[in-house]
Amino acid sequence: MKHSETEKGYHKNNSKDRPVTSDGDPLIVGIGASAGGLAALEAFFAHLPDEVGMKMAFVVMQHLAPDYKSIMGELVEPHTTLRICDVADGMSVLPHTIYFCPSSGDLTLQEGRLQLKKRSAFRSMRFPIDAFFNSLAQDQGDRAVCILLSGAGTDGTQGLRAIKAAGGMSLVQDPNSAEHKSMPLSAIATDLADHVLIPEKMPECLADHMRNAPQGRSSQDEHATEEDKKLLHRVFALLLAQTGHDFSGYKLNTISRRIERRLSVHQIDSLEEYLQYLHHNPLEVEALFREIPVGVTGFFRDPGAFESLREKVIPHLFAGKNASAPVRVWVPGCSTGEEAYSLAILLREQLEELKQPIDVQIFATDIDSRAIEHARAGLYPVAITADVSKERLRFFNHYPDCDAFQVQRAIRDMIIFAEHNVVGDPPFSGLDLISCRNLLIFMDTELQKKIKHLFQYALNPEGFLFLGTSETLGKSADLFTAVDRKWKIYRRKEAVASPSPRNILQFFHTPSRVPSVVPPKNRSGNMGRAVERILLEQYAPAGAVIDPRGEIIYIHGRTGKYLEPAPGEGNLNIVQMAREGLAVELTAAIRKAASQKKRVQSRGLQVEGNGMTSTVDLTVDPFAWDSPSHGDLLLVVFEDVAVSYRADDPREDPALASDEAAATAEPDADGRFVTLERELRAKEQYLQTVIEELESSNEELQSTGEEYQSTNEELETSREELQSVNEELITVNAELQENVENLSRSNNDMNNMLAGTGVGIVFTDYRLRIQRFTPLAAKVINLIEGDLGRPIGHVGSNLVGYDRLEEDVQRVLDTLVPQETEVQTKEGQWHLMRVLPYRTTEGVIEGAVINFIEITDMKRLQQGIRRLAVVVRDSNDAVTMYDLQGQILAWNPKAERLYGWTEEEALQMNIRSTVPKGKRREALDMIKKLAENEKLEPFRTERLTKDDETVDVWMTATILLSKDRKQPYAIATTERRVR
Repeated sequence: MKHSETEKGYHKNNSKDRPVTSDGDPLIVGIGASAGGLAALEAFFAHLPDEVGMKMAFVVMQHLAPDYKSIMGELVEPHTTLRICDVADGMSVLPHTIYFCPSSGDLTLQEGRLQLKKRSAFRSMRFPIDAFFNSLAQDQGDRAVCILLSGAGTDGTQGLRAIKAAGGMSLVQDPNSAEHKSMPLSAIATDLADHVLIPEKMPECLADHMRNAPQGRSSQDEHATEEDKKLLHRVFALLLAQTGHDFSGYKLNTISRRIERRLSVHQIDSLEEYLQYLHHNPLEVEALFREIPVGVTGFFRDPGAFESLREKVIPHLFAGKNASAPVRVWVPGCSTGEEAYSLAILLREQLEELKQPIDVQIFATDIDSRAIEHARAGLYPVAITADVSKERLRFFNHYPDCDAFQVQRAIRDMIIFAEHNVVGDPPFSGLDLISCRNLLIFMDTELQKKIKHLFQYALNPEGFLFLGTSETLGKSADLFTAVDRKWKIYRRKEAVASPSPRNILQFFHTPSRVPSVVPPKNRSGNMGRAVERILLEQYAPAGAVIDPRGEIIYIHGRTGKYLEPAPGEGNLNIVQMAREGLAVELTAAIRKAASQKKRVQSRGLQVEGNGMTSTVDLTVDPFAWDSPSHGDLLLVVFEDVAVSYRADDPREDPALASDEAAATAEPDADGRFVTLERELRAKEQYLQTVIEELESSNEELQSTGEEYQSTNEELETSREELQSVNEELITVNAELQENVENLSRSNNDMNNMLAGTGVGIVFTDYRLRIQRFTPLAAKVINLIEGDLGRPIGHVGSNLVGYDRLEEDVQRVLDTLVPQETEVQTKEGQWHLMRVLPYRTTEGVIEGAVINFIEITDMKRLQQGIRRLAVVVRDSNDAVTMYDLQGQILAWNPKAERLYGWTEEEALQMNIRSTVPKGKRREALDMIKKLAENEKLEPFRTERLTKDDETVDVWMTATILLSKDRKQPYAIATTERRVR
């Protein structure tokens, strides 16, 4: 099945040929299929509409042995009108085509071209589906589509995460319809699959997606219309109201891609319709929220960056630390925890080198609760072996039954995972390292600046900041100095003052409702705004926003007539800054407004300042602002109500006389009396406030006395609880005694179980000293009870021709690679000796296990098979055997003479090489019939020789079944030439 590629495309030369042009970019769909995937592929392509296939390209990834020649394309071909193509390096992806990856290479996608690299001979574990899906996500972004079908293992799960993080679409086969469920179940467990369907239903879903799919890669330079921005901000408001998280500071492009995905899933045409859908479906708001966080992460992502961190940062973190001064690290946006665990492993390695009892505290946070739960469990698929070195796998426990690795408890205990929003929640403090990689790039410039200031505030002097490779300091370069510019590692500048907690507060809650002066450059072009500005600056009263203690948070207008800085250290308390005649009333008004939560007004106050006396109305009003981080606030307003006059002027207050007499009237006693009466009333109100506060204080003291009484009662209760704990300890001691007895019984059960297995087992420690053995093992290597504790090399052997036991056990302990050897006793019995490392539940190697499994009957069977092989070899008929994909497994001498290929040549071939093109359909039909256990009579057919000569043969074909007689695995044939 060889195909060439031209600029216009090329289709296989048969009845389904049609020209394929390269105009327009096809929607590229990556398909991962392994064991049992053939039936799923056939069902999928059989139901794929031709108009959908014309606009899509499919790349099928399988699990194949390096030397295996797949015929999957030929088996799928009868079920589709799409052309079938084997991948070649550098091949462009064209629509209306199914590409099959050969077994000899690793496939990725780059700039719309398939890149095929020779498979490395040194990689023990391969995850070809993950590798291709990752490259598909990186190359196609939100246009990427992946499908996971039947298969064993977890390959494809990590790639699906990458596709979803890029905004793409994912389909997973319903496990109930899959022959092997591991791959679909692993993908479904991520909770990222858009649809879980049987293969027959997937094409319909693809057709819907194609109609709504983005037409090109999204760009940061694209700009939404003003109407779209308004709608997006209404979406942000819904998200904030339901989830408590504010995404208004994220780049619109980032959020838009996520929303487009939801539009495609629900087949909604416009953002306005989707907004209405959100209003009526709270669950969709939650689904959109789950879609927004970026879940792309991995162990030791960018290995060079982590190596630089290990060399240039990690040693400095422990400088000057001791048991009472822990190393503190924060990982915001930790997703499923891989990066946090990577840092924990680096820190654990450093602790092992230092050999000092230094505490390490790692705070890993994210807004996605499900990701946090995943991270806490620390359970990851075997695909992590592509990122974690063999040396560092010692920090994981391997569970083959679920095909997964779990981070060891010692590493998990170093990390505290918690839900936390870096945008709105209070930051951690006193940190030595912050690792925030690939989170800031999704936020706009202003929010990035605020968060970098927050990081600078949270770090200790000379603390470190670790960013992603796509992130920069930008306008915050004055806060940090570079340690490694390439890998974005920075250090907090000690000379730069950290912003105060109040400033940090203002970074995240800009008081948009408080008036502010418009800069001159924005004052032209709008008369309405200009008028508003003049009224605001020249006619609106002055005022200030304060907290209940009187600390000023914001000042509006000219307040110099009412406030002046107090002498001494800098102070922003409004009472201490109040001018003469204002302080008493201001204090009373603040206390009353704060306690009663209502507006308080004092009119006609005489305020002296700069040699002038002013009549002022004072208003203190609770300030309603939707920022819970500030707590209760108060708005203080000063308003002049009369013309000021000099303090030494004998004239009366013009507010108490007519305008005509104001300039000439003598001081009026009644006016002074009114003023004195007003001041007296103010004093009375102040005294009343003081009395109320004293009464309140008295009540608090009484409450304190009651609390002391309650504390005394609690202490008495604690004494009783201690007595109860003592009794519990006695109970626990009894339970421990019972556990000892249970352990003794378990030990007896273990001894009896080992004796009854029929397998000889010997346990040794890491010094090769015998710890335990079963009776059968004693017969193989002459063991007695007195040999316990002796080195295994000092024990006499009952084996013939084998004296390497001690060396083989030591080699297994050195390499951790199990070893198998067939050995024979002096009595003529054969055993399979298997030596394995002895691992504890924490993955520590404490010795070796030697198993002796009797295989005497199997050896006799092998001898019988050899005799049968002699019969086959000397047969006058050509005898061949090949698997269900056509790979030749057996080829006797008569077949060599009949067809011309030697046995060595034939074992590298596929049986189709011996079948004339006109007979290939007949051969495929024969394979399918035999696979369905249909009996075939001997029949006449044709075969090709090595010299390309066609010969007539009589063929008898037989299906070979597995041990349980249920699963066919190969076909055997006898062939005789027709003379």
